[in-house]
Amino acid sequence: MPITKIVLQLIILVFCTACDKNQSQLDKPNIILIYADDLGIGLLSHEGQQIIKTPHIDKLAKEGLRFQNAYSCMLCAPARASLLTGLHDCHSEKFEITNAGIYKKIGKGDYTHREVETMINERLSAVPEEMVFLGEVAKEAGYITAQFGKLEWGFASTHKQMKRHGWDYFFGYLDHVRAHGFYPPFLFENGKLIEISGNTLANCGKSGEPETQETYVERWNMTGKKVYSQNLFMDSVLSFISTNKDQPFFLYFPTQLPHGPVSIPTVHSDFVYDERLTQIEKEYASMVKMLDDNIGQILQKLESLNIDDNTIVIFTSDNGHEIYYGQQDRVHKPYTNMKTGEIFNNLENKYYSDLGGDVFDGNGGRAGLKRSNLQGGIVVPLIIRWPKEIYPARISNHLVTNYDILPTIAEITGFSRLFNTDGISFFNELTEKDTELEHEFVVFSSYSGPTLITNDGWKIRAYLAKDVFELYYLLDDFREESDLSEIYPDKLNELKSELLKACDGNLINGLYSSRKNQIKIE
Repeated sequence: MPITKIVLQLIILVFCTACDKNQSQLDKPNIILIYADDLGIGLLSHEGQQIIKTPHIDKLAKEGLRFQNAYSCMLCAPARASLLTGLHDCHSEKFEITNAGIYKKIGKGDYTHREVETMINERLSAVPEEMVFLGEVAKEAGYITAQFGKLEWGFASTHKQMKRHGWDYFFGYLDHVRAHGFYPPFLFENGKLIEISGNTLANCGKSGEPETQETYVERWNMTGKKVYSQNLFMDSVLSFISTNKDQPFFLYFPTQLPHGPVSIPTVHSDFVYDERLTQIEKEYASMVKMLDDNIGQILQKLESLNIDDNTIVIFTSDNGHEIYYGQQDRVHKPYTNMKTGEIFNNLENKYYSDLGGDVFDGNGGRAGLKRSNLQGGIVVPLIIRWPKEIYPARISNHLVTNYDILPTIAEITGFSRLFNTDGISFFNELTEKDTELEHEFVVFSSYSGPTLITNDGWKIRAYLAKDVFELYYLLDDFREESDLSEIYPDKLNELKSELLKACDGNLINGLYSSRKNQIKIE
């Protein structure tokens, strides 16, 4: 779908006096966007998860709007860039994504913080003035904006980027590789390096994979691992909510959980004696459980401050499920069919949880995982709770995607400036007004090629290395088991033509490559 120019009118006046600020707070909803990391939709108990109970995320679904036709990109970096820009990731003009790891060299003494930031900033192009970002949308509409947790733009970011993207406050990681560990010796707060006392490991306590006796011992050796990052972020999130309860705020929380390698301070009591699980699976389940408990803390804080009714809580994930609990005779990496010994290739030999040994069925029975353009890589949870407007709870089959969130936030906040987006606001779907606009289709890149899903259930996926285009009708075949390309050649050609246009005339634009799609800093 070509980029659509959208003009959104300012719907709420911004007042300056204390009295008017209180009135503004009554009108403008607070917004909290919780962005889980590698959380497959099948890990949520309201989606059928049998081992991990997620009562607080379930509460969001029971009291809000749950989208059952929601998508995101297949990998964290393009997903976050799409979220922040409202653009899909198949254009000829690519998101500028730097490679990760450079910030580790601060801990080793190779560079200073300022030297690293300078190297990154010098490699990036100037951001066009007309470019609009998610934080910027809320900030210009009069919101206090803040981001906590994992970096928002991969794979290495700077304070200059954070400011340009519209964040009044930032506390977290600036390097994707460092965010794979949960015990950072330093984090960043508004451009300043903040040392975390008791954390001394340059790799932030990142553990090894797959699970062995050696990796288990390493993981639970707590020398140099005193402060768990998620606890730091939660303290900051709750403090920010309390401090800003009397003015409209937009809080973006891209949490590390449950991205691996597995790391958790203690195994949750739900799993200590669960004989269905190995030790590493118990620890992974505890990471999902911690995320759910943290959401419960946020909801409780909103209630205690009497701002629950007019606070929008958005919960989603950056991409589909990934497995961090591989173990001999249990789950193998590279992902292997445990019955035949064949490595999955996501074409004639597709990954499914029952074949791959995933006890959690994290992709909810779908084919594929993170990095794939199969459904398991791009279907994500999307739940929105807003007691003032969304009542009673509903389930929607409206086709939505991660790049719809920016135009939706723009409409909610009253952002008035002209901007370009591939997204379509789903504000009317939240408030049950007449919905005039819906995507004809959504589109995403992957390591095998682009894919396109229509609002009436058709899907075309490319496997460019073998010049293969598969066609599925998802309403009858959500597991993508019956390729219909030979039965419906006209439909295949129609969607192939749309896919080509969405990729700006070249399907290679929908082929993601870590080597070609990342800017090397050193």
